[in-house]
Amino acid sequence: MPGFEVLYQAAALCLMFPDDDFRTRLPLLREAAPQLREFADHAAVTPPRELAAHYIEVFEAQPDHSLYLSVWREAAPAPSEELYRAHGLETTGEEPPDFLPAVLECAARTGDIQLLTGHRDGLDRLRSRLTDFGTLYATVLDAVCVTLPPAAPGRRTPPS
Repeated sequence: MPGFEVLYQAAALCLMFPDDDFRTRLPLLREAAPQLREFADHAAVTPPRELAAHYIEVFEAQPDHSLYLSVWREAAPAPSEELYRAHGLETTGEEPPDFLPAVLECAARTGDIQLLTGHRDGLDRLRSRLTDFGTLYATVLDAVCVTLPPAAPGRRTPPS
């Protein structure tokens, strides 16, 4: 499903900790990925400390909101540093290779969405949990998931 590279790169940025660099990229993010405008508009008017505290509350204080694909125990293998190197990419070592923003960035740079489709069930469960939690981060997952084929029947894994 080519053509979603800009969305995946923008979604990766949205799912990273909202530092000063994130805030400076919001206008570009908003224009480049219209699917993420609701999130970008909210982030733009939310005070930086409040946005950072919300990120911590959503992704660090809630174990069932993990951005690490290996937590979701999918049948698909978790990404590895070797996989990134095979695509000509390097990991920074700051986050493990199964960190969703890194996977999205890999998909954006290579056009290869196999890692995302292989973890579709986990992405759907994360999206559902974020929606139930009432965070706009769910809209980021909504935008990504709508670009992917549905999870294969019988691939459901037990909730973590």
